[in-house]
Amino acid sequence: MTVHLEVADGVGTIRLDRPPMNALDVAVQDRIKELAEEATARDDIRAVVIRGSEKVFAAGADIKEMREMDHAAMVARSRGLQDSFTAVARIPKPVVAAVTGYALGGGCELALCADFRIAADNAKLGQPEILLGLIPGAGGTQRLSRLVGPSKAKDLIFTGRQVRAEEALALGLVDRVVPAAEVFDAANDWAGQLAKGPAIALRAAKESIDTGLETDLDTGLAIERNWFAGLFATQDRETGMRSFVEDGPGKAKFA
Repeated sequence: MTVHLEVADGVGTIRLDRPPMNALDVAVQDRIKELAEEATARDDIRAVVIRGSEKVFAAGADIKEMREMDHAAMVARSRGLQDSFTAVARIPKPVVAAVTGYALGGGCELALCADFRIAADNAKLGQPEILLGLIPGAGGTQRLSRLVGPSKAKDLIFTGRQVRAEEALALGLVDRVVPAAEVFDAANDWAGQLAKGPAIALRAAKESIDTGLETDLDTGLAIERNWFAGLFATQDRETGMRSFVEDGPGKAKFA
């Protein structure tokens, strides 16, 4: 298999394993979708880490495979490409990308599907599709512009330039930079902490933010209001409030 799902202590790790560069061919794309849907469905997975190898997250699409596709072939495939990445973005649980080495093209787009991105200090990110006479096709024009703003996204997409970890942090493309030797531990710590949290409330928070960003403020507030009220029917709300009253804040243990 070119992509694996490993589960430990409530954290599901989706690991790309197609040496040497984790090129995202059709088989890898389809496997990512399959495992994202499995992570969504499994109750023993409460948070997710997406990672590559120590040297590379994913260096982009398989250009040799893509070169053989004509217009008709890509029309038929482009929805499947986007759907594989959207399956990751729609995992209703906290998702962190551990970005090592190169995260270019589709690799960058995959990282954009996470809720939080922790980058190694030697990481390089970018959307170089323009250098092939193309544009990003797995969500880059949409997710990148929503994350960093349209002008910064246009700079990266128009030029195709790569940015190092510190510039990516300044742009808002990644959220934290750590030494390369620490990136996987940092991602697992982030996911592990949230895996112990209230699963339904975390799902509610993620859906309220993500769905609200796609609509107007009034509709977003309605989404938030409905989730907020609905959480009063959950055991996690009871556990959290009882613990707060009896033991003080931040000590609740959620099932």
